[in-house]
Amino acid sequence: MIDTTVFQDKTAVYYTLGCKLNFSETSTIGKILREAGVRAARKGEKADICVVNTCSVTEMADKKCRQAIHRLVKQHPGAFVVVTGCYAQLKPGDVAKIDGVDVVLGAEQKGELLQYLGNLQKHEKGEAITTATKDIRSFSPSCSRGDRTRFFLKVQDGCDYFCSYCTIPFARGRSRNGTIASMVEQARQAAAEGGKEIVLTGVNIGDFGKTTGETFFDLVQALDQIVGIERYRISSIEPNLLTDEIIEFVSHSRSFMPHFHIPLQSGCDEVLKLMRRRYDAALFASKVKKIKEVMPDAFIGVDVIVGTRGETAEFFEQAYRFISGLDVTQLHVFSYSERPGTQALKIDHVVSPEEKHQRSQRLLALSDEKTQAFYARHIGQTMSVLLEKSKGSTPMHGFTKNYIRVEVESDNSLDNQVVNVRLGDFNEDKTALKGTILI
Repeated sequence: MIDTTVFQDKTAVYYTLGCKLNFSETSTIGKILREAGVRAARKGEKADICVVNTCSVTEMADKKCRQAIHRLVKQHPGAFVVVTGCYAQLKPGDVAKIDGVDVVLGAEQKGELLQYLGNLQKHEKGEAITTATKDIRSFSPSCSRGDRTRFFLKVQDGCDYFCSYCTIPFARGRSRNGTIASMVEQARQAAAEGGKEIVLTGVNIGDFGKTTGETFFDLVQALDQIVGIERYRISSIEPNLLTDEIIEFVSHSRSFMPHFHIPLQSGCDEVLKLMRRRYDAALFASKVKKIKEVMPDAFIGVDVIVGTRGETAEFFEQAYRFISGLDVTQLHVFSYSERPGTQALKIDHVVSPEEKHQRSQRLLALSDEKTQAFYARHIGQTMSVLLEKSKGSTPMHGFTKNYIRVEVESDNSLDNQVVNVRLGDFNEDKTALKGTILI
């Protein structure tokens, strides 16, 4: 038994880097500490506990993690500092050496954080507690609201794909998941707490079911039945795991939105092979075509990496032409970062930082062009929007079913409400359409 009396009236701050999954997990850690008697520190208040949930997807992410730890140690002198997440799993020794860090917890330990806090006495030297990647087995459930309108439901963790450029399988372990029954129960609880939208998160969510003998399609069908949840969004799904069956189901679903996020990474088959991706450009194009056939107004976001080893100028141009011809809505563009221990380091032809930047800028410009064209097609239409509370006197924002960001006059009584809005022209910075609420 853990003696929680030591945590009574203690305060904590939380800092999260990286993906939606990390934010979901941090929220769950916060809930665990809150139930033990720890409250969130107020702005400007010195905290007793600092929790940093790290990312390690790029070298820059590692650097930001170190900076965040140093900053929190300085801002909260004497606080008990816990570091977890991907960077902590991959480089536990390095993190433990950072001044002020007390405990470093790996992927297997983060869900049981409470038992590693002891009596909150500072350590003379940081202690790293991790499990070898091959032995990571636990699945820590997480369904978090945080400060947002929507909930984030973690349905899967880990990855078995081992793409040549990626460290995620080493940081999070092999693919695993909870049961559909447990996911349904968490979704019901979210509905009971007033949640109207749930985003399904994970590392490779289309791989759901490996540890329970179920499938992602089974999960989607079960969640669609939950009374009270009006909207689900699939955060990201590999193109080879996005089946026509799933696409067809979403097209007539009660609550799954016409919104997809599909990682492409490159539109050049030669580069996809070097990346060890499990599809080619033709398969990706077929998925986009299928979505648009049954959901013409669907929002499709796409991840692209530029400047990977082996991406020659010719290969990039080929990828650019392919992406330009896709009927997609938005590109999330990342510059390739060398990661120690990955197979990509064996590939010849290194792209210079200057060339990476140039390629990235071209794709970002293409993304803006596609997103604005998609938004413009909807001007004048009336669509349902789930509104989110505004800060101060700023306009309220919300999203349509197909993920168009809408800006309306502030009325915080409409927070977390679905309302009909007539879509007008772009706002000043073209990040949203102005809307008029219809009573």
